[in-house]
Amino acid sequence: MLSALALALSATLAAAPADTAPAGAIVAGVTLPGTVEVAGRTLVLNGAGVRKKFIVKVYAAGLYLTAKSGDANAILAADSVRRMDMHFVHDVGKDKLCEGWDDALKDNTPNPSAQLTADFKTLCDDMQDVKDKEEMTFTYVPGSGTEVTIAGKVKGTIAGKEFADALLRAWIGPKPGPGEGFKKDILGAK
Repeated sequence: MLSALALALSATLAAAPADTAPAGAIVAGVTLPGTVEVAGRTLVLNGAGVRKKFIVKVYAAGLYLTAKSGDANAILAADSVRRMDMHFVHDVGKDKLCEGWDDALKDNTPNPSAQLTADFKTLCDDMQDVKDKEEMTFTYVPGSGTEVTIAGKVKGTIAGKEFADALLRAWIGPKPGPGEGFKKDILGAK
């Protein structure tokens, strides 16, 4: 009798519709949701990774796109809503953040325009010291720009796709600051 009940239960569960919500991720103890809502669009978690500096975990991050893609060039070519979430697991000072942005621009955007250089200065001006458990989010919406949010406070919006692409290249460009392993992780490569 018990085995017939177990068989019936397993058949019922097998016939139940699968949960179609994309799975989230747990990275460096941080839970990243499978989807986020931005500007009336549902974005899916493309991939997640952890930024380490030597042996210290600095932040867990997730890249959210309208559709999953492992192709950095295709992601950059698309003019669609996207978001990069950084969840800090270690304190980082404003100066170190600005140094990272400067390196990202230099390493991944040859011959940046004067406007792009000015936009990265604005980004640096928007920075502040971040503490363990604080978040930094960069949300690009075509026609609006990239909204910079730190510790739940909107710091500003920087216009233009050129800036959005240069910023994203910090993680998925030819010389990603967090390294090739991190790039593969947020591009969803396993």
